[in-house]
Amino acid sequence: MTVVGRLAPSPTGSLHVGNVRTFLWAWLSARAQGGRVLLRVEDLDTPRLREGVVPKMIDDLRWLGFDWDGEVAVQSERRAYYKEVFARLAGKVYPCRCTRGDIAAAQSAPHDGEQEPRYPGTCRDFPGPGIAWRLRVEPGPLDFEDRVFGKQSIDVAATVGDFVVAKTPEQPAYQLAVVADDLQQGVTEVVRGDDLIPSTARQILLHRALGETPPAYAHVPLVVGVDGKRLAKRFGDAQIATLRAKGIPPERIIGVLADWTGLGSGDATPACLVPKWSWDKVSRERIVLTPERLAALG
Repeated sequence: MTVVGRLAPSPTGSLHVGNVRTFLWAWLSARAQGGRVLLRVEDLDTPRLREGVVPKMIDDLRWLGFDWDGEVAVQSERRAYYKEVFARLAGKVYPCRCTRGDIAAAQSAPHDGEQEPRYPGTCRDFPGPGIAWRLRVEPGPLDFEDRVFGKQSIDVAATVGDFVVAKTPEQPAYQLAVVADDLQQGVTEVVRGDDLIPSTARQILLHRALGETPPAYAHVPLVVGVDGKRLAKRFGDAQIATLRAKGIPPERIIGVLADWTGLGSGDATPACLVPKWSWDKVSRERIVLTPERLAALG
């Protein structure tokens, strides 16, 4: 079976070194296995999108030495397909009339400190109409194997309860959109940040509800600030656009990220790192972006 991995950036801001390190792991894992890499733009979180970011993001990835197979998939252009997938959940989802804040939050990936509170099942017997749809979640732990962190056991019913899967049939929430895309694109391996480990349990439940087999999962330890929080717009000096503007060559950036990963040091390209790639070599610890580490990039 051909391995199919994917890079799935969200155009909510400029790429930073944390994003790129995660993409590097995903890209190297697939390429080292002779597999394919797909590029998917996850742009359903409309209020957070920034105009003009997508072409810049794609240009930054190419500049850094990444390539991918086939056309770039854009989630906002796939709503008819999402409606078809939603229909397959009939009898397993129910309408919900609860807070619009919960519904809005479900449009984007939940990250550290942003997980939604547990839903108590208020609308389980509500006949509708509602303002969103939730998946019925049965109690009990869901176990899965993570390639980096080993066995995981998450009780979705106890942590978030019945979670939002769509605002309308053609407007899926993050969890359903990701599962639908991975199924249609034949993704066999998902490599992404470790703050999305809780999402994996929800996505496996959706795969099962659709009668499908989920891909393999591996979660990359994040690059975080000295405060322990994930990188964001506040880390302007860590953005690829900033480093490019300073004249930093892409080989320097990739080389530093390879060093943080455990693949050696020195300037590098993604392609030249393929022979060095091994899941046995990678760091299991989050990288704290200290001033010294930031200085090493430039």
